[in-house]
Amino acid sequence: MRALTYRGPHRVRVGDKPEPRIEHPRDAIVRVTRAAICGSDLHLLHGLVPDTRVGSTFGHEFAGVIEEVGPEVAGLKPGDRVVVPFNIACGDCFFCRRGLTASCERTNPNSSLGSGCFGYSHMTGGYEGAHAQYVRVPFADVGPMKIPDDMDDESVLFLGDIFPTGYQAAEMGEIKEGETVVVFGAGPVGLFAAKSCWLLGAGRVIVVDRYDYRLRMARDWAGAETVDYEEVDDIVSYLQEMCGGGRGPDVCIDAVGCEASGSALHTFLGKLKIEAGQPTALEWCIHTVRKAGNVSIVGVYGPPWNLVPIGTAMNKGLTLRMNQCNVKRYMGYLLEQIRAGRVDPRGIISHRLSLEEAPRAYHLFENKEDDCMKCVLLPEAA
Repeated sequence: MRALTYRGPHRVRVGDKPEPRIEHPRDAIVRVTRAAICGSDLHLLHGLVPDTRVGSTFGHEFAGVIEEVGPEVAGLKPGDRVVVPFNIACGDCFFCRRGLTASCERTNPNSSLGSGCFGYSHMTGGYEGAHAQYVRVPFADVGPMKIPDDMDDESVLFLGDIFPTGYQAAEMGEIKEGETVVVFGAGPVGLFAAKSCWLLGAGRVIVVDRYDYRLRMARDWAGAETVDYEEVDDIVSYLQEMCGGGRGPDVCIDAVGCEASGSALHTFLGKLKIEAGQPTALEWCIHTVRKAGNVSIVGVYGPPWNLVPIGTAMNKGLTLRMNQCNVKRYMGYLLEQIRAGRVDPRGIISHRLSLEEAPRAYHLFENKEDDCMKCVLLPEAA
């Protein structure tokens, strides 16, 4: 089959790899019809995630058609269309029984930090990803959700990652009716987080970024107010004055993670690998949110050490919540929101390219060229 492969920091290419096969009775083989490039794929591309091995295939946000199932897979058959969560879960361990599939203790033999994930380094189990024509899906009777016959793949594609991730970000903020939320980052996850804040009753949603086209999308697609942090002298003070006359917002969401811009110091330390990327957005969240407020973190921080103002968080009495998304628990509810017309996920797709064009797609997304918001790969395209 054709598949994208990692060749070292900042280098990927498309080549031939062996097709996956059934390795366990609960496996399925999925023919990929749509696969998106995620911001966290860029952390891999940039060499920021430990144990990302040359030859690996990235990609954890995908939909496709079941080609083959193992003998113990119930509820799925060849020909079924499915969307697949990025985290791999057994469905029966201590955490899975509590809906915490991102913490499954049986699918990641390499680390106790979280579950196995598709295409996300050997730190998360070493599973091959979906920027390919086919992918093996372990525990296929647990994760994949059938796509309704009257819905197209792109309508539900983002139920495998960024829509649930954005919704969980808003949920972890414990937003009360009418509260003000500031979302740092107008990328795809930040947009879904902003949209989800409205679903949960926010009275005001403000999105912070520096790219005009992303801020425009936050206004037009997510209905949020926007702030370009490069146009204000002090983003923390500016937001606090916007919200409560100096008190600050009730909730802040970090939808950026370890490659945030905005701080020369963090950028310098991150490039030297003295800290794990640049936690600038998280620092802004902690300083900006009101006392006794909530900070929700879904931006990805791969390696384990960062310079974070934890003393400020403690003395302000903040609640910090964070996690990789427990995707499966949200898929059904968010499907209902799509069906009801409250959210049209297709609206954030800016580019559709063939699998052979994947290196170009990564380049566009990485460098934010051509107003690139979200790239979707079409493995079946010529």
